[in-house]
Amino acid sequence: MKQSLSDVPETLLIPLWARAIETKREDPIIKDEKAIEMMQKIDYDFSKFYGSWMSQTGVAVRTQIFDAEVTKFINEHPYANIINIGCGLDTRYFRVDNGTINWYDIDLPEPIRLRKNFFTETSRHKMIGKSVFDFSWIDYIDDITKDTLFITEGILMYFSENDIHVLMNKMSEKFTGATILFDIMAPFYIKNSKKHDTVSKTGAVFKWGIKTGKEMEQINSDIRFLKEWSIFDFHKNRWKFIRWLYLIPYLKNNFNCRIIKITV
Repeated sequence: MKQSLSDVPETLLIPLWARAIETKREDPIIKDEKAIEMMQKIDYDFSKFYGSWMSQTGVAVRTQIFDAEVTKFINEHPYANIINIGCGLDTRYFRVDNGTINWYDIDLPEPIRLRKNFFTETSRHKMIGKSVFDFSWIDYIDDITKDTLFITEGILMYFSENDIHVLMNKMSEKFTGATILFDIMAPFYIKNSKKHDTVSKTGAVFKWGIKTGKEMEQINSDIRFLKEWSIFDFHKNRWKFIRWLYLIPYLKNNFNCRIIKITV
């Protein structure tokens, strides 16, 4: 299957590859058989990512944390809107759907075109081919007053700080009380994206990072920091030598990758 992804959109193939590789393990953190199918059908040289065990493990752990938190939110809000920004070829809907939520996958036109080769829209699962900064996508949300969870997985680090402020302010304005679940990288990684084990093999670069989710409260007075998780606290046996480095508080605080939960 032909694809014409480049720059940031090309990075959506990294988590697809990582989930497929994880699924093939004898002791997988997560299982995603659909990822294997998509990887086999897409015309792309995935071999460039082989050996990138840090990114591969990070995606698997991140996926597990996101799945657990999204499931928890849905259990508490069974008729909610789930808005998946920068969805790429994510398959989470099929792992967490309860039969009553409304799920919106948003990404640029080319990722959505590719996505529609594998998934079919329904009355509760819709795909929107627009930039998240083209705020006309809000018109596609059937009822913005519902309890809402935004998922922004593996995407915010590619936006500028100004972009982050614009996006968070719009969410706060239009979706009062919404929960946002996202991942961040420490500033160290942002400065060294050309050395990243997988992103360096695409045309993308990191632009934004913070040390802790508490910093998000500086963006907007409506933002409330709720919780964060370090990916290095999970499945420590998979992190090889890194698990020992992160016993040092300075390293854990300044060279970390976290999943953050806030409300707006």
